[in-house]
Amino acid sequence: MNTLLTKREGIGFGVVFFILLVVMPVAEATKLIDPFTLNTWGKYLCYAILAISVDILWGYTGLLSLGQALFFTLGGYMMGMHLMLMIGKLGQYKSDLPDFLVFLGHTSLPTIWKPFYSFPFALLMVILLPGLLAAVFGFLAFRSRIKGVYFSILTQALTYGAALLFFQNDMLMGGNNGFTDFRTLLGMDLRSPGGQRSLYLATGLLLLCIFLFCKWLTITKFGLIQRAVRDSETRVLFSGYSAANFKLFVFVVASVIAALGGMLFVPQVGIINPSEMNTEHSLEAVVWCAVGGRGTLIGPIIGAVSVNILKSWATRAYPDWWLIILGVTFILVVLFMPRGIVGLPDQIKGLLNRMKRKPSETAEIPTAIAP
Repeated sequence: MNTLLTKREGIGFGVVFFILLVVMPVAEATKLIDPFTLNTWGKYLCYAILAISVDILWGYTGLLSLGQALFFTLGGYMMGMHLMLMIGKLGQYKSDLPDFLVFLGHTSLPTIWKPFYSFPFALLMVILLPGLLAAVFGFLAFRSRIKGVYFSILTQALTYGAALLFFQNDMLMGGNNGFTDFRTLLGMDLRSPGGQRSLYLATGLLLLCIFLFCKWLTITKFGLIQRAVRDSETRVLFSGYSAANFKLFVFVVASVIAALGGMLFVPQVGIINPSEMNTEHSLEAVVWCAVGGRGTLIGPIIGAVSVNILKSWATRAYPDWWLIILGVTFILVVLFMPRGIVGLPDQIKGLLNRMKRKPSETAEIPTAIAP
């Protein structure tokens, strides 16, 4: 009978999330770590949610999507619209309208913006818009039996097209500058240590819920078919299952997961613009999965956090070398750590066992008797 977590996984999982959800917030509240550090880790956890969305597609279904940054950014924009309206007259132009709309010559709030005064509506759109886009795109792609590298290229093209669209001022989404200068969310001061601590805890709890949901999904009958699609889609079709429907469902779920990560990313970072849709961000998420260990769920979390810690250090110490460091890391992982950081202990154990067997096998070879 399948269990959600093995004893070993449960212990490791409990320790990690106890540190993230209890130790770090308490350390920040007692001044052992500064608010900036906690805020940085909140950003890492948002990236971990994005990495899980990539893993549930690539690691478990065999769909390498290069468009997850699009859904991540869309979720951020939906929440950003609500946050911009909460600024009120505290903006540069002392108007009820967001500053960029005043700059563009608008005297009244556009119709599409008005419902975003409501936080529940903004939350609904965080889920609905990316999910609907993924459903339409996935339906057309999977019904046409597009897969492999062609699917990756199409998702990349979709992301690039959306970025070009959002860069235009006519979209009423802030153009090149996007949204920034957020002040409050649900009456909470986003710039205060308490506000940032609350957002960090919300991100950690969301990551926990998403991990457990995806873990549960992978041990169900659906998860078995999901992995069967990854290993041999033709066999799944001959078994009478509609592989296109399974892939469409996973694609929509992954898009919503990425959007939820983007929703909490925006108030913690304080800005959202079309550059977040760049293909390099989707590629970085793929690297996170590979480094941590794809097809494990916990691996992408470890990969996202570890690679971004490395990035924070490298962009300060060697800013011109960061992309080279990232590329070399990915190549080394593919060549020497195919199962990522998560699989490294078993890989070392297997190597040691093989080294132990070789001397014993050599000793057992009988010596030839001289005539």
